[in-house]
Amino acid sequence: MKKEIDFYFDFISPYAYVAWSEVSRLGAAHDCIIHAHPVLFAALLDAHGTKGPAEVPAKRVYVFKDAFRKAHRAGLPPLTPPPSHPFNPLHALRAVAMAKAPEERARLITALYAATWAGGGGVDSLDRVRTVAAAAGLGGDAIAAQAASQEAKDAVRANTERAVARGVFGVPTMLYEDELFWGVDSLLHLSDLIEGKDPIPQGLLAQWSNLPASATRPGSR
Repeated sequence: MKKEIDFYFDFISPYAYVAWSEVSRLGAAHDCIIHAHPVLFAALLDAHGTKGPAEVPAKRVYVFKDAFRKAHRAGLPPLTPPPSHPFNPLHALRAVAMAKAPEERARLITALYAATWAGGGGVDSLDRVRTVAAAAGLGGDAIAAQAASQEAKDAVRANTERAVARGVFGVPTMLYEDELFWGVDSLLHLSDLIEGKDPIPQGLLAQWSNLPASATRPGSR
């Protein structure tokens, strides 16, 4: 039986853009099936009471530079900001949610990511999604119509709710055998786990999980 990796992503994240390229390579190297799940990052943040990097002024420029360097190291084209950020990613997420065939879904994700982070003009409207899908040879009109359906809206909402239930708090997130890996850098640790080289002792993990707090930050309760 093939190994399986669940990949949770939102086009709004430049890190998820880099991770999409890297997780595809990791899947091929370890003979894993990648299940790509479009989720709304903003809803994950709301569910866990946190802010996105772009909402914290001190992080905004740093995150772009860090993601640019990671994209360069991954051999991707120079990272180019979309026309606006944050932007509404729902049309693109819904389009992917309606792509049932794994090959079609992977091609659409790749095309929409290139349009978002590789100078392709963005994906913040249904017309843009239609144009990107058509250019990728995936039938722009059909995909746009599917993305506008109630079924597509329900699918992304359900994906996001399932992600929250599984403990997903950010993007990109990879889940392998219920073990969660968050961020591009964690792909190295995921690879170690697949190879049976995970260094975390279970006893130490249990100790950390049950460690009491002796101080709390004002306003954090």
